[in-house]
Amino acid sequence: MTRPRQLADAPTLTATVPRQLVHRAAVAETLLTGWRRTADDRFTVSAQWPRAHGLHVSPDWTAYDPLLVVESVRQAGTLLAHTEYEVPLDHQFVLQEFQVDTEAGGLTVGAFPAEPEIEIAFTDVGMRGRRLTSARYTAHVLRDGGQVAFADVAFTSVGPSVYRRLRGGRTPRSVTAPPVPPGLPPAAVERPLPTDVVLAATGEPDRWRLRVDTAHPVFFDHPLDHVPGMLLLEAARQAARLHGPEGHAPVAYHARFHQYAELDEPLWIDIKGDGATGLQVVGTQRESTFFECLVGTAAP
Repeated sequence: MTRPRQLADAPTLTATVPRQLVHRAAVAETLLTGWRRTADDRFTVSAQWPRAHGLHVSPDWTAYDPLLVVESVRQAGTLLAHTEYEVPLDHQFVLQEFQVDTEAGGLTVGAFPAEPEIEIAFTDVGMRGRRLTSARYTAHVLRDGGQVAFADVAFTSVGPSVYRRLRGGRTPRSVTAPPVPPGLPPAAVERPLPTDVVLAATGEPDRWRLRVDTAHPVFFDHPLDHVPGMLLLEAARQAARLHGPEGHAPVAYHARFHQYAELDEPLWIDIKGDGATGLQVVGTQRESTFFECLVGTAAP
């Protein structure tokens, strides 16, 4: 009789961190697998990137999208704020800046899921008692010992009562997004599915309406009362695909979030310039700028 394989003979077991610690409802969208403190305000976070993903892996399964790096770094900051800086789980994070630069050749998909490590350093930490209220952190994303991305992120953390005041009574139940307008052809923004297109034509070559589909299982992994930052960055990615140099792909995002993008009113995405450093993408609502992002591109 064949001897059952013993646990000691099996490969090292890996599981994701609790999904609540990274503000995800789906385990499948939870990218992190662990963390450890390495010094004061310094940590190493481990992750696993799937070889296939509806949004963040190329349709031919050969490359990870830089926005997968963004989501990993976002989750890492959220995880550490809760576990290492005692931010309660019912607190909200307000993103202010997110800058990420990736190595165009460092995000290939291999024969196994990639298992990057993210070296995090928290700086400019604001505290109230023992709880973090604001911070900036940097992230070096390493794969097989080599750096494939660098990020710099700033955010604040607010409790439920402050958040209710900030949102003026808006909740996921009280706001409803308007009907989703028809999107651009998926091939134009290099997305395989029409449901993943987030831009709608306006008749102007440098302006689009943002398509906000609250049924989207990645952008709206759980109900929200505002448009999430990852959807805005995807809009910047798609705008850059439309107006960037031919054959170049987005590899860097330098974004500032000025105010909440509301679900229940139209939002507009504009290209304001394409200088030597990249494409300037601007989001507006009611003639106010809520989002700016400089998108850098490079040849594959």
